Amino acid sequence: MRGGPSGLYPDIGQIGRLDQRGDSAHSIGMSGEQHDFSHLDRAGRAAAGVARSPRHAVMLTIGVGIGLAWFLLGAMAIRGAESRPAGAPGDMLLRNLPSLPLPDFLDRFFALCLAPAPFAAPTGLQAAALVVMWFLMAVATMLPSASPLIRTYCEIADTARIKGEPVVHPLVLVAGYLATWLGASVGFAVLMLAVYAFAGSGRMLDPAVGLAGAAALLVAGLYQFSGLKQACLEKCRNPFSILFANWSAKPGRIFRLGLEQGIWCLGCCWALMLVMFAVGAMNVFWMTLIGLFTLIEKQTTGRVASRVAGAILLVWAVALLLVSA
Repeated sequence: MRGGPSGLYPDIGQIGRLDQRGDSAHSIGMSGEQHDFSHLDRAGRAAAGVARSPRHAVMLTIGVGIGLAWFLLGAMAIRGAESRPAGAPGDMLLRNLPSLPLPDFLDRFFALCLAPAPFAAPTGLQAAALVVMWFLMAVATMLPSASPLIRTYCEIADTARIKGEPVVHPLVLVAGYLATWLGASVGFAVLMLAVYAFAGSGRMLDPAVGLAGAAALLVAGLYQFSGLKQACLEKCRNPFSILFANWSAKPGRIFRLGLEQGIWCLGCCWALMLVMFAVGAMNVFWMTLIGLFTLIEKQTTGRVASRVAGAILLVWAVALLLVSA
């Protein structure tokens, strides 16, 4: 079934009200179960409420995933700050943060990513570790900006459910979206190995210097002014029409829809990820800035944010070239 759930066209502007009525009806229908929850403490009742609401459960799952990604990236950043001379932004602060004891497999993972040079470890293992690292960065910085897409899907799905129509679980859409970024992570990992193999940088996650760093900033800056960037950004800003026009009750189609939306997001943000080559891949402060910028950029209208960011990146690229000359 494509083109939106049948019978929903007259109700496009009323999804919020339908959701409220549906939630009320659901609450009335579940009143007996709510009474059963009365013996639970506050935390138990809250957990039971989340379990009864697919939308809340999905957003909770996504929130936990984003939080875990930031935790792992932060722990890796602390390890990196401890093992190099101070100099990167925030290194002093990171060194003062407690280094939590972690399982051995995480320590090995961090060691592969923080290797002193490309191919210091077996190539396959190091490449796999870098793919995971870039994927964690995508989850931490890009998944939050996809929350309007996911929330909109949940709202349409709830409306369809109220009308008794079959609905694919929202996590299928999320899986498709993340699959795109997993593929992109492979590309970024290969690019990182190539850059640091031929640019002569001493450490894998240190900033790329000279022409390599300036080139990354130049490409990222120029792309902010491109028509392709704006076309992809518009797709990211208007998820409702895309979701409604491509609605389906088949998991495969919803997964593909997530893939397509992930591609639009990748088309919008891939160049910004190149900035991490210039500032150091484990620079959590720049990671945070990029994540906040993409979130703001997708929530606003017009081209001002993109052009301001592009101008800053171009000036930065020129300055880096002059300093490196």
